[in-house]
Amino acid sequence: MIALSSLCLASSAQLRADDQALLFDTNGYRIEQFRAPVPATVDGAKTIDVEHLRRLLGTADGAVVLIDVLPAPPRPPRLAEGTLWLPPPHLSIPGANWLPNVGFGRLSDELDAYFRASLRRLTDADKTRPVVIFCEADCWMSWNAARRAAEYGYASVYWYPEGTTGWEQAGHALAVVAPAPAD
Repeated sequence: MIALSSLCLASSAQLRADDQALLFDTNGYRIEQFRAPVPATVDGAKTIDVEHLRRLLGTADGAVVLIDVLPAPPRPPRLAEGTLWLPPPHLSIPGANWLPNVGFGRLSDELDAYFRASLRRLTDADKTRPVVIFCEADCWMSWNAARRAAEYGYASVYWYPEGTTGWEQAGHALAVVAPAPAD
């Protein structure tokens, strides 16, 4: 009976490890189930809360770059060809730059180029300029994007895991933002 219990525990642990392997690519980026609890930290980034973000925005004299990485909503698949589709407005922290889809675990060459060029443009090519990356609460998109920005060589990456959810819950207003244009 003890041997059977041990075997079941070992099988359960292996199943959890296999499940985790399916969620991440070989580089450690989350590639599935993006809406889930996130870890407390990201390699290469400093984790901040709403009060730290508020202080950064109040004292940085416009130097902090806010980057919202929530994905753009896809066009409904059953919408008839030729039908006008207007995506819903995207609400974010006022002053944020919306770079949709750059938080996916695997980026196409075009999306990777868009993220790199946008970071370069928004920071005036200053890799020491503070960059705050966020999405919504419990969203791995911001974790992936913050990690990627640090890997691109940005030295002052802040990760705000509470995202727009935490900002709004703290009583701060949100504003409509449009996707940042491709360069």
